[in-house]
Parts: sequence; C-alpha cells; structure tokens
Amino acid sequence: MSEELSPRAQRLRDTGYKLTNARLTVLNVLESHGGHMTSTQVLDEVDKIDSEIGRASVFRALDLFTRLSIIRPTYIDSSTTPTYVMLPGGHHHHIICTNCNRVIEFEDCHLGQLETELERQLNVRLTGHLLEFYGLCDRCS
Repeated sequence: MSEELSPRAQRLRDTGYKLTNARLTVLNVLESHGGHMTSTQVLDEVDKIDSEIGRASVFRALDLFTRLSIIRPTYIDSSTTPTYVMLPGGHHHHIICTNCNRVIEFEDCHLGQLETELERQLNVRLTGHLLEFYGLCDRCS
C-alpha cells in the first residue's frame, strides 16, 4: 500500500524526477511549515527528521524546487539569505513593511490577464510568479 503523494511530490514524479528520501523530506519540511523558511531552518528541520541527509542534498533539493517553481527565494528582512516561500498554484504574494519587516500575504493578484498577454507577446510559457510590494503597514504608517 503506497502513501498518497502531495501535489508537489506528484509534480516531481510527473516531470521525471526520482522521489528520493532527501527530496521528499525537504519537501515535507517546507510544506509542513508553509514555506517561509531560510536554508538554515530547512537544514535544521531536515536534520531532526533524518540526520543522514547531507547539506548538499538539501541545497540540491532547494535548487530543483526553485527551478520547478515549487518554491521561490525572497529576501525578507533585507537579508542576504533568502527565505524560501511556497508557490501554491504557481504564485505567491507579499506586502513587506519597510519599517518593521512585517510580512502581509494576500491571495488574488489579478495578474492572469497580464500572464496571458506576456506569454503571447514574448512566446514563453510562464510557470509562476512572486509578487512583492514594499511600504509601511498600518502599525507603522
């Protein structure tokens, strides 16, 4: 009896990638935390689950997931270390307060028509996007 795969794990399989223990563990860590994790946090959580998974395997998995638009690195808190965010449905949206670094997520970006137009004009197939706005939140303005 096989375990039900998450849609992201199924996507890995469908695009021809093996479902290795390292990839599935990294994916499980990201999914269980909703993304929004630095590589250090991912490494720490993966180590708690399986200390045999090496750093290189974790970074290879993060790179693969980025190339497949499962996650995207973003630079919250003006850090040089990216925070990886999940791209449910191929997209993710933030408003980041430039004063207190509060991150406000929102769902509908209304970019469907723009995506269609960009694909048509530039002859590309878009697989996702990350939209970030910067400004002052209600607490800081």
